[in-house]
Amino acid sequence: MTRNHHNAEKCSSTKTRPLGNMELSWTRAVSCGTGTTVLALQMAKPISEVPLLHEILLKLQKAHPLLRSKLHYDPTRNTFSFLTSPTPKIDIKIHNLQSTSNLLKILSSKQTSDVSPCHLILEHELNSKFWCDPKSFPCNGIEVLFASVYALSDTKSIVMLRLHVSMCDRTTAVSLLRELLELVEESEGGRVRSGIKNDGEGNMGIENMIPSGMGKKTLWAHGVDMLGYSVNSLRLTNLKFENTKLPRSSEVVRLQMDTQRTSRILAIYDKTKSSQIHISSEFIKPLMKLFINKCSVPNFSGFYHSAILNIHTLNGTENFWDLAKRIHTDFTYYKTRNKHFSDMADLNFLMNKDLENPSLTASSSLRTSLISVFEDPVIDNTKQMQREIGVEDYLGCASIHGVGPSIAVFDTIRDGELDCACVYPAPLHSREQINEVVGHMRRILIDGSS
Repeated sequence: MTRNHHNAEKCSSTKTRPLGNMELSWTRAVSCGTGTTVLALQMAKPISEVPLLHEILLKLQKAHPLLRSKLHYDPTRNTFSFLTSPTPKIDIKIHNLQSTSNLLKILSSKQTSDVSPCHLILEHELNSKFWCDPKSFPCNGIEVLFASVYALSDTKSIVMLRLHVSMCDRTTAVSLLRELLELVEESEGGRVRSGIKNDGEGNMGIENMIPSGMGKKTLWAHGVDMLGYSVNSLRLTNLKFENTKLPRSSEVVRLQMDTQRTSRILAIYDKTKSSQIHISSEFIKPLMKLFINKCSVPNFSGFYHSAILNIHTLNGTENFWDLAKRIHTDFTYYKTRNKHFSDMADLNFLMNKDLENPSLTASSSLRTSLISVFEDPVIDNTKQMQREIGVEDYLGCASIHGVGPSIAVFDTIRDGELDCACVYPAPLHSREQINEVVGHMRRILIDGSS
């Protein structure tokens, strides 16, 4: 077989799918700094074990087609598509002890407070510019998954996975982290789990998975909602902007609580939410039916996230849990009316307009809200397994310094302890400012649950 014939055969086996509208909007957001997802694991393992990590990542790619895909940009048509190879392939960038030490010196010199090495390198990876300029993509596409290992000492290292948001929403990131840990456990003689069936993964964007009729809206309703969003944006209260001129990057402040305080907060949360359970479960039924009929979405890699944008008027005297209940009630009401489906196109349009015209936002800050949170926390009860396989700590979040909120909260409950990564755009906001805000949030939660 000639080389040209072999290459032609290989190209013909590569699957091509144009990006959906949601994926396309977020690909544009990544270009300006929002949507780079990073999973960071601090390991009690030397970098000599990189070959094992390589095998594990190949297994993940084999199970998830999008992980072995490339993002292709056609400049003549200004279009993006996924090119999915039948063969898994990944290169791991290794940073030896000297290069890691040099990097940490540079990163720590810019800090005015103590930040852990894992935390610093996470922020460094969040601000990677690999996907910023589509015109610089290789002609055969750019990877949507990058892996790096940083040596901390002769016995410790940090593993970094950097993923493109178009194929990795929050649920996907959590699922991949769990699968990664399970594969590490399996490689060290632990329990062998059954393989994941992901037939059809990556074949559809979220628009093609919405139940028939749930995403429809009349032209009049579109117009009214767009006008409402535009007018209400003028009423938004922002955190004080500290620097609107300098280039921005994403930084992280961590909010953590012990088991006792977390359990108190959850007890009051459950009591506050109990009256909403019936409504929420009625919403979940048609969604679960859709997921079961179409595909096993919980194990699918991809971007299947949608949002509900709510604006609440406050005077500063509200009781915390009364306010929380009011916000949750409004959110549940809009969710049962399928607002997260019907408003999807509107919010994508507004995000794209903000990217094209930053002056539409306050001080050209590209801030679209004060804060963004997820509906449900990530529950992680794998501390024992993590200890056994050498995981000392981990963090996961996404960059937001392009377009987005002032604070994006990525919350987890790890073996009963609240642990949140609060991401913010710097120097629009400073670490000291966000530390103060997050500290105030922490005090409110503690005081409100005592």
